[in-house]
Amino acid sequence: MTMAPPRLSRSTVTGYSLGSVGTGGFATLPGLVLAYYLTDTLGVAAAAASMVVFVPKALDVLINPYIGSRSDADAARTGTRRRFLLLGALTLPVFFALTFAVPAGASTLVGCLWVTTAFILAAIAFGLFQVPYIALPAELTEDYHERSRLMSWRVAVLAVAILLFGAGGPELRELGGGGRTGYLLMAVIAGLTLGLGMLGAWRIAPRSVGVVHPPVEASSGHGLADSLAAVRSSGPFRFLLGTFALQALAIGSMLGAAQYAATYVLDSERAVSILFAALVAPALAVMPMWIRLVRAWGKQRAYFLASGLFLASSVAMLGLIAVPGPWVYAVVAVAGIGYAGMQMLPMSMLPDVISDHENTTAGSVRAGAFSGVWTAAETLGLALGPAVVLAILAVTGFVSSTSDHPVAQSDGAITGIVIALAAVPAVLVAASMMTLRGYRLAAEELNRSSK
Repeated sequence: MTMAPPRLSRSTVTGYSLGSVGTGGFATLPGLVLAYYLTDTLGVAAAAASMVVFVPKALDVLINPYIGSRSDADAARTGTRRRFLLLGALTLPVFFALTFAVPAGASTLVGCLWVTTAFILAAIAFGLFQVPYIALPAELTEDYHERSRLMSWRVAVLAVAILLFGAGGPELRELGGGGRTGYLLMAVIAGLTLGLGMLGAWRIAPRSVGVVHPPVEASSGHGLADSLAAVRSSGPFRFLLGTFALQALAIGSMLGAAQYAATYVLDSERAVSILFAALVAPALAVMPMWIRLVRAWGKQRAYFLASGLFLASSVAMLGLIAVPGPWVYAVVAVAGIGYAGMQMLPMSMLPDVISDHENTTAGSVRAGAFSGVWTAAETLGLALGPAVVLAILAVTGFVSSTSDHPVAQSDGAITGIVIALAAVPAVLVAASMMTLRGYRLAAEELNRSSK
């Protein structure tokens, strides 16, 4: 008789969930304020700022898969991923603070180079943590239902973290007096908070995962090319990744445009906190609803509904071009219901895909390879989103300024802001729903046939 795996302890669930403070914060705050910091505090032209925002995280496309392969090799050799987690947790707060620490009096060129360098280092530090962090669920427990429980708590904490950093970050900036000083205060406090959450996940990471995966030679098949080949061999992963990457880009565009919409469409720089709270706060209230829908419909069908809600709300937000006003907060709240599902469901489906691959390849250590590619796609999408926003602003006539000398924007620039906020996300999410149709997994088919 086979005994069921032990239930995860409360401390393990709590510690793992705290890691989402780091992942949610770093995925959210730079996308929300970094472009605005460049254009409206440092006076960087929108076209140049788009490259500063995009290039550092674009490097993750190469770096994170490599981190994943090295993490797998380390786990195969030592039985743990703790060293990667610790290094990322200790270095990210430093480089994050430096990103917003451009010295007073620095020229625009120096400011560009400073931010680019610091943000590249911050992205690498984040990858060192995020890649093994996403791989942990497959190693903390073998039980499918315990993984679901673990992920549900992670997503709940992730929603709190996104709300905390998205709404609280701009408020910290204002408490610091705005401008360079305000951004630096925000970055220091946010960076320390990121690190503390990440250390919580490092603390509970298993010191040996040998009970889950059979021992293998560290040098056997864990090169970058081998890892990428293993990932490409999974059809379900390719379709799920395509869906998730398109939606990360959509969310990145919406986040990147939110501060501009608050300032120039809603005429209140601080309205960005309300917009962000309206998008993220529903996640805490509707998470039980999405769990029930998964049990009734399966994850794929629930994911379609979540994406459809977000798509419909994005289209409705185009009304800001004709009638700007506080009505948009209600529409954003509806988008937030869909956004909650778009966060929970793919992260719940990824461990299913990893388990399916490991079951068909005799338990090979590949979780890091999958999480490395997954993280690269997510960070690329979230980074490209603000870059797309800045490109649209450059084309539609947006005029950059410093915090001491703000300028009024043309009607064309205002329209460009709304296009970036609403039209771009709508098109991307519609495309993602087409990709999701190709997702096929044995566990999903089994759940569907049992209804």
